Formats: sequence, structure tokens, C-alpha cells
Amino acid sequence: MGDSRFAAYRHFIKDRWPLGLKASLFVFISLGSFVIMEVFSGGDWPQQTRYALFLLCLSVGLWLTEAIPPFATGLMIIGVGVLALSSPYFSSDPISYTAFTETLSSSVIWLLLGGFFLARGMQRAGLDMQVFHFSMGLFGTEPKRALFGLMVTTWLASSILSNTASTAMMMAAILPLMRKLGSKAPMTKASMIGIPAAATLGGMATIIGSPPNAVAVGFLENVGISISFPVWVAYGLVPSLLLTILVWWVLIHRHPPRVEQMVAQLPGAESVELSTAKKWSVILALFLTLGLWFTAPLHEIPVTATAFLPIVMLTVSGVITADDFNGMPWDTLILVAGGLSLGVAMTETGLVQRLATGLKYIPLEGVGFVLLLAYITVLLSNIMSNTAASTVLLPVAMEALPGMEGVTAITVGLSASCALLLPVSTPPNAIAYSYGLLDQKDFRFTGGLLALVGPPLVLAWVLFMNKML
Repeated sequence: MGDSRFAAYRHFIKDRWPLGLKASLFVFISLGSFVIMEVFSGGDWPQQTRYALFLLCLSVGLWLTEAIPPFATGLMIIGVGVLALSSPYFSSDPISYTAFTETLSSSVIWLLLGGFFLARGMQRAGLDMQVFHFSMGLFGTEPKRALFGLMVTTWLASSILSNTASTAMMMAAILPLMRKLGSKAPMTKASMIGIPAAATLGGMATIIGSPPNAVAVGFLENVGISISFPVWVAYGLVPSLLLTILVWWVLIHRHPPRVEQMVAQLPGAESVELSTAKKWSVILALFLTLGLWFTAPLHEIPVTATAFLPIVMLTVSGVITADDFNGMPWDTLILVAGGLSLGVAMTETGLVQRLATGLKYIPLEGVGFVLLLAYITVLLSNIMSNTAASTVLLPVAMEALPGMEGVTAITVGLSASCALLLPVSTPPNAIAYSYGLLDQKDFRFTGGLLALVGPPLVLAWVLFMNKML
């Protein structure tokens, strides 16, 4: 009966409402965002801050409902930022339009693009399948064990490398198999969700694994608290590993695999054979890129600069052709750029500062307040850069909780890596989503579970280790 009513409702909308279902959603979300802006923005709020609140509600609503394609929402954010928040006609204190347009060439975009080039080069050289077989040989080919192996391999790589590069490498390895199984296969869903989750959670384990970790350490140094590399590992390793195992357990029960052996389903070799010289150019680019990413604290070459190595080397050597370049998931890059622009809008207009400052008036103290901050960090990190969310929240959090600066900063930094609800939440999610084998809704259960379970688990372990160290 419920399905019949829903079908009748859709037909009614289609036949009687000229805009159609998705256009209707867009209109309703826009009106709802306007109402939220009018109700929740205070009388002393600057106009541009009100606009940012409207843009925030509108963007989240469109991303959740898919009333328009996700990349279109990203373009809309950039456009609204340039036309409204950067215009003197709409704001008395306009933001430079380059703050929004430069997100299209931000370090995150180039890091993603470098990962795409590296992944495609590995696929053409057959290295992705060698990584896949290594994992299968180590953990076995039974699907549940194989998924665990893929996630652990990704988790380990992302703890010492870029989680973007780790995801791109593992995705390149499993992509032929996933496409053969099809987007509806449970093993496809589990693998395409599990690998980016393991990459993001693996970044919790070390200071260099995720930018929010370094942000937290920097803030603590400013107040005279020094956190060494091994000490951070003591705080981050256990929750990182436990949450990764939890995701694996949820995925094998939520998407129980139907295949008996992973290797039995492997596709044939790449249709375009590369010369020996080109294969070695891929291997050289891989080792140089990973080597420079791994030793970044020693030579201080930014990981973004290193990302240009595979872009240049694989195009000059002819490994990446014009067709490969045109086939890159540019819509994903637009999606990520839009998410970065939303973070700019929220930060530059003072919206995030107002939301964070309001926390001081919440009647919570001590551990309860830290837990609330952790949940707010996860919420903001799902819709904007987790680095930006941590940077804005940490000063207010540490000021509001004197004497608990260490616990607060480490908890907020680690909780930022528990944001996996949307494709735009993290670059690993965006990479997985770019291959067209997942819908946005596929991220919601795992992302929602981590958002609920992650902060209290992180806080409990941080409090425990704070007593032990």
C-alpha cells in the first residue's frame, strides 16, 4: 500500500506539477533554506553571513536529495559565492571573488588529479592487479577475508601516505573486478565503501596521516604542550584500527558477498599493452611519488608539488593519452571544489565563528562539552574541509575548556576523520563516487554510524591514554 501511494504521488507530481519531481525538490529546499536563514540568523548578523547560512542549508539539502547532480551543486556554490558574496551590491564587505574561483586550482584538486593520473598509469601497466594479488595472497581470496585485506592494506598505506593517493591506488587495483561484478553486486558496494573509509580512518593514526592531526598539534604547541610523533600514534592508532574493523564488520553483514572466491572473478588483462619503457616509466613515477610523499617531513616538498610528478611524467612518456585525459572524472573535481568554496563562504563571512562562539553558552562542562565539540566537528567536516572545521573550532574549544587543552585538541583532530557521510566529505569518498558504481545514499549508513560511534570511542581512548602517559 505504501509503495502504491508513493507511485501515485510521483505520477501526480509528474502530471499536475509542471516543474517535475526534482525541480519541485529544488524549489522546496530553496524555500526551506530561506526560512531557516530568516528564523535562525540574529538581528546583528551581517547580510553576507545570512547569505552564507542560506547557501549552507541549500547545498546540504541538494547534496542529500540529489535534486540536481552533485557537481552542479558544486558549480552553484562557486557561482553564488562570486555573484553574491563578492559583489558590493549584495554585501557591504565583499569577499574577493578569487577566494571562490581559486578552489578550482587548490592543492586538494591537484592532489586528486595526481592520484587519478597515478591510478590510471598503474592500471595501464598492470600494477594495480599486482597489488590486488598481493593482498589476496596475504589474506586469502574468500570475499570477507579479501575485503578485510584490501581495507587493512589501504589503512596502512594511508597512515603514512596521502589518503587520496592510497585510495586511488587501491581503487585502480579493484576497479576491473568491480565493474565486472556490476554496481548492484554486494561485493562492489562493500569494497567501494570500505576502501575510502579505511583510507580516511587510517589517517588518524599518525600526525602526517591527516591535516587535522597536524592542526591540533600546532595549536597545542602554541599553548606550550608538545605532542611527539610516537605519542600521537598512542592516541590515534587504537581508535583508527577499531573503527576500520567496525566498518568491515558492518559491510560484510550489510552487503554479504555472493561470490565464493574473488580471484575466480578476475577479468582479463588491460586491452592496450604498454611497452617495457612505458611500464618502467609508470613504476618510476609510482616510486618517486610515493617516496617523496613518505619522506615529506625530511625534505619538506609539499605533497601537492609531488602530485605533479605523475601528471608530467605519465603524459610526457605517452602512458596517459588524450582519451585518458578526457576521461578523467572532472565532475568529481568540480564537486570537491564546490565543497571547498562552501568552506570559504562559511569561514570568510564569519558563519562558522558565530556557530562556534555560540557553544560557550551551552550548559555543558568537561567531558560532555568535549564530546559535543567532537560531534560538531564531524558535522562540519561532512560539509566542508575537515582541516578548516578543525582550525575554526579548536581555538574556541581550547579557550572554553582551560586545563583540558590536550584532550580537547586531540579529540577534535581525530574526530574530524570520522566524517564520511557524503561523497564530498572526504577526497577518498569523492574518488570512490567518481567511478559511477555508487549512489550518494550508499555512504549514508556507514557514514552515519561512524558519526555516532566515532566521537565517543575517540574521546574514551584519549581520556584513557591521558591517564596512562
